[in-house]
Amino acid sequence: MGASMELHAVNGHGSLDSKKCVDEVGKAPHVIESELPSAEERDAQALARLGKKPVLKRRFSFIAMLGFTCTVLVTWEAIPIIYTTGLTNGGTAGFAYSYLFALVGSLSLFTVLGEMASIAPTSGGQYHWTYMLAPESCRKFFSYIMGWLVICGWQALVAGSAYLSANLILALVAMNNPGYSPTQWQGTLLYWALMGLAIIVNLYSSTILPKLEFFILALHILGFFAFLIPMVYMSPQKNTSKEVWTEFNNGGDWPTMALSVFVGLIGGVFANNGTDCAVHMAEETRGADFVIPWCVVATSVLNGVLGFGTLLSMLYVTTDVEAVLESPTGQLGFPFMQIVLDSVGSYPGATVMISIVIAMFIFAVIAFLATASRIVFAFGRDKGLPFWQTMAKVHPKTAIPNYAIYIITAVACFVGIINIGSATAFNIILSIGVSSLYGSYTITEALLLWRRVRGDIRKPSEMAGYTWQANELVWGPFHIPGVLGIALNAFAVCYGTIVIVFCFFPTTVKPDAAHMNWACLITAAVIFFAVAYYLLYAKKVYQGPVVEIAPYQIS
Repeated sequence: MGASMELHAVNGHGSLDSKKCVDEVGKAPHVIESELPSAEERDAQALARLGKKPVLKRRFSFIAMLGFTCTVLVTWEAIPIIYTTGLTNGGTAGFAYSYLFALVGSLSLFTVLGEMASIAPTSGGQYHWTYMLAPESCRKFFSYIMGWLVICGWQALVAGSAYLSANLILALVAMNNPGYSPTQWQGTLLYWALMGLAIIVNLYSSTILPKLEFFILALHILGFFAFLIPMVYMSPQKNTSKEVWTEFNNGGDWPTMALSVFVGLIGGVFANNGTDCAVHMAEETRGADFVIPWCVVATSVLNGVLGFGTLLSMLYVTTDVEAVLESPTGQLGFPFMQIVLDSVGSYPGATVMISIVIAMFIFAVIAFLATASRIVFAFGRDKGLPFWQTMAKVHPKTAIPNYAIYIITAVACFVGIINIGSATAFNIILSIGVSSLYGSYTITEALLLWRRVRGDIRKPSEMAGYTWQANELVWGPFHIPGVLGIALNAFAVCYGTIVIVFCFFPTTVKPDAAHMNWACLITAAVIFFAVAYYLLYAKKVYQGPVVEIAPYQIS
């Protein structure tokens, strides 16, 4: 058993609440003492340093969380989906090199994000870190805007993953039934069905979700080999290494080939996006200040390598790009299905291989919903959302934020109605997924760089015998010290800036409305709404992360 820990009740503004801290006699302060196992005590202390009480159950171990993060990234599974993006702008060589750049950049960016998760392992993630790192004069405002960016980004990913999964299923049906032509209303109905599955699993299977992640992690790794080996081994024709590594393409008619390659970079970025899902599940992970950062790094490495293997395999077996683009599944937006079919030469075999990809994307919908709901719960807990009292509620038996799950699902289903009338309008709404999240990564890491260069973040050894205040800037157990940490942080910020710039570019110089990149417009609209709502109402309510537990002494 660990040593006892004192937790003092406080009011919502971070000061001691006299009604809760004075006993019936009205003389002595009331202190809650608890004997906790050392692991539980450490997790509770990590949250207490952020002023938070533990209300969610810590169900996830390192392996379970690794499975969860791999499920969200689905990197090797996403490569076939975004395959033509890189070929259009960059060609085979440009796609290979830009993916490697995205892999290195993502690893650096998420390693630094892991440092912040180790400092403050909270479901709030980026908006909480912004409050801790930003100058005191503007930290409430920037923290509030950050919260809305992250929520809208993950909301888009929830809807986008369900929409993608639904259309993958319809395209697979079309591949096996040449006379079948999918319609938008069929896609929407299937989309709603997948959202229904996701909410059922999140609400009623929460206790087995960590165990399910073990199975999903195994499927993720074994499925990679089941997809890759038959495609490469059985392919009747292959490109030469010279063709793969030296041929570039500027299909978007950009002024230079280099610019075209950077436009195509977004495909690799998309495939490696979303590792912060682990951060938002931190309050349900045992040893979060250590486990979450290492899960983030391990996932980036594992998924990045598997993704690169899938990319190279497809680059070598795709000998006629125009033919696969003109195929029935190519016309539906999924030419990789024809590539797989041409490689193995068997409809049943190709169906099984493609079904692995679809299954992983369906599992991703479940994980996306879990992640997004935790951000809504955390921001509601800190009074950042309308109806925050409801958003912050947790089911007393399951310790699951039910209302947050309801609202994310309801918004996703409502947005799905738009797809019936216009797929273009639906995709416009989904375009915020990468831009908003990379904006949150880059801004918080720029603030961290500013703080670490100034020397504002203390070492844990400097805090011995010190009475902690809520949200103190103290390095966690995962930390890259010295010049190396500064250099990595600076590179991550530069990489994030590059991604933000190019995620607003369309695929061609002169796009029509259907192929225009509307991410800039939607991101600006979200920021405008958040600023307006803050100025009109939220600034009176939102005071930053609410401090629920008083500072305490750590020996």
